[in-house]
Amino acid sequence: MVSEEDLKHLRRSVELAREALAAGDAPFGSVLVDESGKVLQEDRNRTVTETNASLHPEFTLAIWAQKHLPPSERATTTVYTSGEHCPMCSAVHANVGLGRIVYVSSSEQLVSWREELGVKAGPVVPLAIDKVAPGLQVEGPIDALYEDVWELHRIKAEKSYLSLIRRQV
Repeated sequence: MVSEEDLKHLRRSVELAREALAAGDAPFGSVLVDESGKVLQEDRNRTVTETNASLHPEFTLAIWAQKHLPPSERATTTVYTSGEHCPMCSAVHANVGLGRIVYVSSSEQLVSWREELGVKAGPVVPLAIDKVAPGLQVEGPIDALYEDVWELHRIKAEKSYLSLIRRQV
């Protein structure tokens, strides 16, 4: 069950996704929290602005945790994220030994949104976390913030479309 504390961290992940979109990246943001509720690290998508396809926030938080936390602490963390982990991020999350994942929107929802918005599918099949790393504790999607994340992806699609039109003119 998702608590008020969970919603607080999910709202922050959506704020980070908004920051990513404003900077020119895809709208994804994540927050890493310890078992007491303390925010340890947060990040946003930086794949475009840093020209590095691996700079998904879930991936960078997992790498940070591996460098800064012992395995016992990593196992008790929670990653809050605006969107369900992609296969790359699910794999690194499991391999680093992080704990619970709570996400707003699912990979299935993202695929549906992209189809609805006319956005070309990405190069990697968007698998659910449990298909990549079945042992992880996962909660989501979270309906309370669904509209916020949907709107960010709608804006991203609109910006991409307008950019394409400008290049053709």
